[in-house]
Amino acid sequence: MDSKVMNKLSYGLFVLTAKDGDKDNGCIINTGAQVTTSPNRIIITVNKDNYTHDMVMKTKEFNLSILDESATFATFQHFGFQSGRDTDKFADYEYSRAQNGVAYLTKECNGYISGKVVDTVDLGTHTLFIADVTGGEILSDKPSATYAYYHANIKKAPGTEEKKKGFVCTICGYIYEGDTLPADFVCPICKHGAEDFQPL
Repeated sequence: MDSKVMNKLSYGLFVLTAKDGDKDNGCIINTGAQVTTSPNRIIITVNKDNYTHDMVMKTKEFNLSILDESATFATFQHFGFQSGRDTDKFADYEYSRAQNGVAYLTKECNGYISGKVVDTVDLGTHTLFIADVTGGEILSDKPSATYAYYHANIKKAPGTEEKKKGFVCTICGYIYEGDTLPADFVCPICKHGAEDFQPL
């Protein structure tokens, strides 16, 4: 199977945000969709290794910032390639707060949707959250960034960064630094195995 065929699916890219006490956090996800209009419900799927996952599981509240085609690779690196457990991911980003008290991005996004979790489904590595829509606003008329658009226009092409010793994930762009990639290595971002890595 050619795993790159998955890039052809027409789903979007989002920054999922949550708040637990005084702590804000966010992560990149690529699964968010409306499933019913009455009641107005959406689903999101989040990797269990993400700190934001645990916050949504605990608080049952989240915002989904819909990334648009102006989104930069730096935003994906910031919200997707590092944990927010010990850092403030919002220190250098413009954001606002929705009525639910949760932050949402105000740049590189064309809108946000607030959700309140009503049910969950355990999918093994991920949790599927089913949520009632509790709010949302349109922020611009820029087209939403799809996964295909990200791969064609936002993700840095191999060779455009400073050369390092290591391996790059051909699915999400994560870089493993080192001389050899362990055969059982799993990408911490997209959870694909060593077979989807190539030398830098």
